[in-house]
Amino acid sequence: MAWFRTFILPGLIFQSVIIGGGYATGRELIEFFFPQGPLGGVLGLLTAALVFGVVLAVGFEFARVTGSYDYRRFCRSLLGRGWPVFEVAFIIQLLLILSVIGSAAGEMVQSTLQLPTLWGTVALMVLIAILTFNGSEVIKVVLSAWSVVLYGVYLLLFALAFASYSGVIGDTFASQPVGEGWAKSGVLYSGYNLALLPAVLFAVVHLRSRRETVGAGLMGGLLAIIPALLFYIAMMSFYPEIGDEPLPATFLMSQLNNGWLSVLFQIVVFGTFIETGTALLHAVNERLDASVRERGGELPRFARPAVSLAFLVVAIFAGEVVGIIDLIAKGYGLLTLVFIAVLILPLLSLGVARIVRAPALVR
Repeated sequence: MAWFRTFILPGLIFQSVIIGGGYATGRELIEFFFPQGPLGGVLGLLTAALVFGVVLAVGFEFARVTGSYDYRRFCRSLLGRGWPVFEVAFIIQLLLILSVIGSAAGEMVQSTLQLPTLWGTVALMVLIAILTFNGSEVIKVVLSAWSVVLYGVYLLLFALAFASYSGVIGDTFASQPVGEGWAKSGVLYSGYNLALLPAVLFAVVHLRSRRETVGAGLMGGLLAIIPALLFYIAMMSFYPEIGDEPLPATFLMSQLNNGWLSVLFQIVVFGTFIETGTALLHAVNERLDASVRERGGELPRFARPAVSLAFLVVAIFAGEVVGIIDLIAKGYGLLTLVFIAVLILPLLSLGVARIVRAPALVR
């Protein structure tokens, strides 16, 4: 299984980080790709896969060449004294994502089990705290295993939608023009999500050659987008009305009229919230651990779930009371441009130059 650990695992971990919330419910796909039409949306997703793959390949290789496997060290190696700009933007995005998945988890438990929303939020917090307490190896196993389950459910969803509505899907693709701006949508979508690249660096520590890092990165771009492509094509069964639904996945399930699949999908989506929150907070813990180690110490194990819970509490509860999350959400487009400017463009320029200059022994 060495090939799986080398070429598949990093991509599954990356998919785990980006899928929580909007991707899993279909809302993100609607916002970014629906305006370009059925075929334009597919082209936009393929563009995102290409950008994901190239940037992940460069990022993984840069991490290997510089020995930078936590986001603080990675950004210091890439940006020098300007690295705090990334950290500020990353923390803002972290709080926003945690707030979104915490709220979504509560709403899901309420609508499915008729329990108070607090139960879902607390369950999410406890499960994330347990996973972050157990460290990198357990997190890798859990996230990759859940991603395999998710792949199975998305394949099943696609198969059922295609079996029932293949004619409608075909006519929709044939009758609708390709909208303009699909390439831009793909780039913006990838830029929005690639801000989380440093959160998956713990999954590439074992890669030892340029062939491995580049292969894992390119495969990661593909693995991250395949479920989105399947979901997007399935949604064409109800184009364009599904675009007005707040939760396209729930609407699609109701139209397929398959009760057990709906329950299974809800469970899988709840798991994606745990995946995303765990990976992001593990990245924060790894950053803190690296900082403590530089001073000759070590981050206590109990501190990992404590840090995770502290971030979750701030994001989910205090954020709603103070209104910080609403303020952040309004500037999300600007935040995406910031990440493109301080991470992706420097990585594709300064990072590539650093990689090319790496000693032959390192390559």
